Formats: sequence, C-alpha cells, structure tokens
Amino acid sequence: MPRIKVQTEDFDIGAEITAITAGRPDIGGIGCFVGTVRDNAPGASQSVTGMTLEHYPGMTERAIARIVEDAEKRWPLKGVTVIHRVGPLRTGDNIVLVVAASAHRQAALDATAFLIDWLKTKAPFWKREDFASGEGAWVDAREEDDAAAARWLAP
Repeated sequence: MPRIKVQTEDFDIGAEITAITAGRPDIGGIGCFVGTVRDNAPGASQSVTGMTLEHYPGMTERAIARIVEDAEKRWPLKGVTVIHRVGPLRTGDNIVLVVAASAHRQAALDATAFLIDWLKTKAPFWKREDFASGEGAWVDAREEDDAAAARWLAP
C-alpha cells in the first residue's frame, strides 16, 4: 500500500526508505528523489529566502493517489512513498520525497522520475517564492516541467 502524506513537518529520508524496505527481500532497487528549497529562481533578479506552499486538503491527497496508481500500473512496484510538505519553508528545507521500490532498479528509477514529473504538473499545489527584499511572487507553471511530464504520455 502506498504511503502518501501532505504535511508541514520535515521527513526523515532514511527512516522512510527503511520503512518501505523492512522485511522485503523481494525489493532489489529503490529510486529516491528529494526536492529542496533553493536560493534562486529562474529569471529572478534577487535571491530566494524561502517559499510557501498551499494546497486543498483531501483534493491534493486524492490527486497524488491517482498519480501513484498510474505509476503502479506502468511498473511492477513493491512500494511507493510520496511525502510533500506545505506551509512556509526556508532555503535548504526539504519539500518533497518520492521513493519507489521494485525488484529491479530500472523500474524503480523510471517510476521515481515519472512520479516527480507528474507531481510537478498534476498535483494541486501553489507555490509562492519569498525574496530577500521581502517581496514574494507566485510561481507559474514552467514549460520545462510540462515537457518533462509529456515524455510519459508517449506509448
């Protein structure tokens, strides 16, 4: 059963990998992606000091569950964890964790890439970057993210 959480508190990457693999000798590969708040933004003239993420509780978890279900149909996964943080975050803070486990590495790695690409484009999160000046700006969808997600639409 996949583990899906949307939360304000940080997560322990090692503990989450241990949880997905505990007692599972059938797992031969684990893909993992951790997204963090960086101190710069494409096209920004000043440094980023943090970010605030908003979502609709319930709706967001259901959207993530559908993305995970799609990944489970595409690859023979033994386990999936998706944890996404919301609320105010500072640079260097963890934002998202995606872990996909399978009997073989390629399925785990491909599923991890798919999950993060689709989370970026299909999960209902809204991001506001905060700048050193005290100003902030909502982050628009990026063409690069849409292009990355589109590669998974091809048969």
